[in-house]
Amino acid sequence: MATNYSPDVEARLRADADEVLSRYPQSRSAIMPLLHLIQSEDGFCSPRGITLVADILGLTRAQVSAVATFYSQYRRRPNGEYNVGVCTNALCAVMGGDIIWEELSQYVGIGHDETTADGKITLEQLECNAGCDYAPVVMVNWEFFDNQTPASAKQIVDDIRAGKDVHPTRGPNKVQTFKEISRVLAGFEDGLVDEGPAGGDATMAGLKIAREQGWSAPQPTGGEEQQ
Repeated sequence: MATNYSPDVEARLRADADEVLSRYPQSRSAIMPLLHLIQSEDGFCSPRGITLVADILGLTRAQVSAVATFYSQYRRRPNGEYNVGVCTNALCAVMGGDIIWEELSQYVGIGHDETTADGKITLEQLECNAGCDYAPVVMVNWEFFDNQTPASAKQIVDDIRAGKDVHPTRGPNKVQTFKEISRVLAGFEDGLVDEGPAGGDATMAGLKIAREQGWSAPQPTGGEEQQ
């Protein structure tokens, strides 16, 4: 199949794909990381990327597209350099997430799943970010910005527009671009996994109290082990 990639780019993508394929006993199981690999090159699941993945896996373009259109992390049009997601699920919403979303959407001038004209920011209204202990939460390229306010959320997008590094509350010291984080999701380490804290005080409070009190989980009895 013709992919419309330049020969050197296609050769590089195929070499990366071979590394991904080596991790799976059945090649079709690699379809999801390969789609992330395409996004790391094109910024979305492009038609030429769909064609390349189909050719590598021996599938039809329709079969690959069926996966790319099912999961929300796969984009079917160019994504912004930074994906800014505002959680408006129950807890974040009542803690201020709805207000953050409304003000930020108006401030940036775009709505859900829309991208600014300069290609810098895609805005997304998210369901749970699994950071309820820090509500309301904003995520930028899947990195956490905890306990946000309308003002702090606007500062994030101001910094992105100004070309400044943005620094998450937890995780790496700065947020990587959408293409860079897509390569990580494809299975290629960026060396930042141990950079910065993963769990903050609110997350670890229960564990800290349990250790101070000497609490532990009940141990199974012999009868429970046999069931």
